[in-house]
Amino acid sequence: MLQDDVLLQDWIVACRSEDVKEKPVQIILMGERLAIFRNSEGVHAFKDLCIHRGAALSLGEVKNDCLVCPYHAWEYNAQGECVKIPQLPEGRAIPQKAKASSYACMEKYGFIWVNLANNKPDLFRYEEMEGTDFHHVIWGPQSVQAKPPRVVENFLDVGHLAIVHEGSLGTETHREIQDYAVHWEDGRIYSDEIAIFQPDPDGSGTPKYVYYTYEIMRPLTVKFTKRDREKDTLMTIMLTVRPVDEHSSVAYGILSFNYDTGLTDEQIIKFQDDIFAQDKPVVENQKPEELPLDLQVELSLICDRVSIAYRQYLKKLGVVLGTS
Repeated sequence: MLQDDVLLQDWIVACRSEDVKEKPVQIILMGERLAIFRNSEGVHAFKDLCIHRGAALSLGEVKNDCLVCPYHAWEYNAQGECVKIPQLPEGRAIPQKAKASSYACMEKYGFIWVNLANNKPDLFRYEEMEGTDFHHVIWGPQSVQAKPPRVVENFLDVGHLAIVHEGSLGTETHREIQDYAVHWEDGRIYSDEIAIFQPDPDGSGTPKYVYYTYEIMRPLTVKFTKRDREKDTLMTIMLTVRPVDEHSSVAYGILSFNYDTGLTDEQIIKFQDDIFAQDKPVVENQKPEELPLDLQVELSLICDRVSIAYRQYLKKLGVVLGTS
């Protein structure tokens, strides 16, 4: 397991809710191989290892609300206790050590979240999904050969929109970013609205300015809100990242709209996939691979204030995975 006390204490996305159906799934999170399964009590996360002969529990099945090992059919209940060993003669007690290691697991906002420290902290709030005003689209998984902080900071980087995403999220003629402030208030870290000129922000074919607000929610979870002042509409994208191992990550997101986009969910996902495909080679080739938390290591501009705040936030918390 990767060692980072801050991240181990936090809720980290494991997969989409829809990925966990009648069969268990194998997920690698922070270098730990997990078996995630669903029963009548909800979702559960075990270390993907049967204590008997080291088989992968994720290759088994869910039967009578228990996770059944594929090798010798040992059955583990939702608490990880082995409740049946077929090889034991009738009346023989099950050994007390016959247990599966379990981790805190919950389902919310269309995802499965795991807390590897089993301390069950409060999950952040994504308010857009707590009412009925928004339509939501779940995006991901998208694999990237980069460390999580680099993936997250790219999402917070307003200056690259008109270059990397020219023609969709920006134009060559409007690359300047006006000065803005970042606020640390009541546990929130968020930016002023930032004016971004886009060639077709609402599907009408008319270029105009829209206004982005970025917010840092957790070390691996951030979001931005795009507001169209003329139409008084909002779109929010929340990005959350799963560390797989020392060098790779998986990104997920929620796209929320309080208006009719005129697009199908599949078209929205395709557009977001295309945007991420433009970011991916840049992020995968950044050096150093670790995000420098010393602000003197890389040259920053005023338009990088959200990125600067993110680095300060990680340093304040003591995040070490993917940082230097």
